[in-house]
Amino acid sequence: MDNRQNTTINWYPGHMAKTKRLIKENMDKIDIVYEVVDARIPFSSKIVDIDEYIQTKPRIMIMSKYDLCDTTETGKWIHYYEEKGYIVLPMDIVHSVDLKKILETTNLLMKNELEKREKKGMIQRRTRVLVVGIPNAGKSTLINRLVGKKAVNVGNRPGVTKNMDWIRIHEDIELLDTPGILWPKFDQQTVALNLASLTAIKEEILPLDEVAYYILETLSKYYPDVVKERYGIEVTEDFLETIEKIGRKRGCVIRGGIIDEEKVYSIILQDIKEGYIKGITFDRY
Repeated sequence: MDNRQNTTINWYPGHMAKTKRLIKENMDKIDIVYEVVDARIPFSSKIVDIDEYIQTKPRIMIMSKYDLCDTTETGKWIHYYEEKGYIVLPMDIVHSVDLKKILETTNLLMKNELEKREKKGMIQRRTRVLVVGIPNAGKSTLINRLVGKKAVNVGNRPGVTKNMDWIRIHEDIELLDTPGILWPKFDQQTVALNLASLTAIKEEILPLDEVAYYILETLSKYYPDVVKERYGIEVTEDFLETIEKIGRKRGCVIRGGIIDEEKVYSIILQDIKEGYIKGITFDRY
C-alpha cells in the first residue's frame, strides 16, 4: 500500500554554492582529486556536475563505507565506473582504510608530472589533492585517517565541514578539504530518497515518514532478511502495520497503547546512520 506523494527535497545552503566557486578558483593549484562516494549509494552519492569543476584532473574515486554495502551489487557499480576510466578504491575508511594503496595510487598518477618537472630542473613540490564528496560521505574521516590524527571535525551528520582548508598528510602530499556538496535540484525522486535515507541531508528538513517508508520498502524488496534480523518481524505490504510491529518490539508505545510513529521513524533512520543495518546497496545497477 503506497500512500506517498512525490517527494521534493531542497537543501542547498549558501556555503555549498561558495564551495563550488572556490573549487573553480583553486583548480589551477590542484594535481589530483579524491572523489569520495558512499558505497551503499554509488550512483546517488556522486556529485552530478563535478566534472564541470574538476575538468580533466586525474581522479581517484574512494568508495567509502564499503563494509556497510552489498558488495555484490556495489561491485557492479565499481565495474561501471572502471569502464568509464575511473580508478576506484573501495574501502572501510573507519576501521581499516588502506592508506598505502591510496598513496601508491596517488604517486602512480603523479609519476609523469614529477618526471617532467625533474627533467626541466624544477624544484619538486608536494602533490596537491582536492577532496570532494556529498555531505556525510566520509571525507573528514578519510582525511583524519590519512593524517593519522584529528585534523578536521567529523560527525555522522551532514554539514560538519564548513570551510576549505589545506592539510599536510605526508611529506609529499597535502590535501584541500572541502564542505560536502549537493546540487540545488534533484531530477530523480529515487536519488533524493536515497540521499535522505543515507543521511546526506539534515533530518530536520525531511518528511521522516516518507523516508522511513522508502527505507522499509527497499529493504523488504531486496533485503528482507536484514529487516527480520534487526527488528525480529516480517515486513508486510502495509506500511503502518510494519511500523506498528517495529514500534511494539522497540517499546515505542505511548498512553492508550498507541504507537509513537515519529519515534519509530527516527529509530529506522538512526539504525541506518549508525551502521546497524548493513550489507545494503540502495542504488541498483
